[in-house]
Amino acid sequence: MRERGLSPGGHGPVAVLRCKYCAYRPDQSCNHPQRGWLYDVELARPKRTPTLAQEWALDRAMAARSTCPECKRRYYFCLPLRTQGCCDPCHKGYEPSPDTYFTATAPVTHRLAA
Repeated sequence: MRERGLSPGGHGPVAVLRCKYCAYRPDQSCNHPQRGWLYDVELARPKRTPTLAQEWALDRAMAARSTCPECKRRYYFCLPLRTQGCCDPCHKGYEPSPDTYFTATAPVTHRLAA
């Protein structure tokens, strides 16, 4: 469904593929990651695309999670701001490699997908 650009459209799965160990216990739930949800393609709907305002909101949220408050660099990954309060280079006192953060000279305001 993902390759076709479809989503379940609010409908539940038609069947569940379970691992061989849990197939012998149909009354119990499968706790292993080897299960797959099968959906009916006839009931599927096209995926919704986010609006520009939704993308702006998501970008601002990700910018808040990936920008160091001390050095003002925006990294490509989320920082441990709740536990450390800053990025690892600021916390441990070393210079970060340039391939881990955005190297724009102007402050990064948005990185929209559209």
